Amino acid sequence: MASRSQPSRRKGRGRHSPLPGLPLTLTVTILWLTILLLLPLVALFAKSVTLGPGHFIEAAFSPRAIASYRLSFGAALVAAAINGVFGLLVAWVLVRYRFPGRRLFGALVDLPFALPTAVAGIALTAVYANSGWVGKPASALGLHLAYNPIGVVIALTFIGLPFVVRTVEPVLADLGKGIEEAAATLGAGRLTRP
Repeated sequence: MASRSQPSRRKGRGRHSPLPGLPLTLTVTILWLTILLLLPLVALFAKSVTLGPGHFIEAAFSPRAIASYRLSFGAALVAAAINGVFGLLVAWVLVRYRFPGRRLFGALVDLPFALPTAVAGIALTAVYANSGWVGKPASALGLHLAYNPIGVVIALTFIGLPFVVRTVEPVLADLGKGIEEAAATLGAGRLTRP
């Protein structure tokens, strides 16, 4: 039986990776994620294990924690309802109507995507504080819009609106005028047709 000689492949130096620098960048990425994410999570888990379940339940159901849950979930629910209504309205206007400044209006909807969250929070605080552009006239009327639950709802609405608009917009664009016209011919009113 004759053996075929196969060309030997050199491993290591002679072989070129399709992604040069992958081992180094992968190592740096994993190290960075470990420092930023895993170490704090491990420390949190280790601390919670030493305290025991009784202390955890006491901390999780303390009056301060309950108040924070109520504020977080309540403000998120109100902001989601506001965004659901106004996001659908804004998406409808952007899809169905052509008007001057439409592209600028669409860009303004995307503004919260472009701003880092900290910058958006600082900007909203500056505008809605008692000395801000909106907050000053509102405080003259007795409405304090910053540093309270109303301010949290405003911030969540500002951050969440583009998500609703950009999610609903393609659906409305695909809906087409034909479905609207068919609904109108079948007797649907202006508010009940899609």
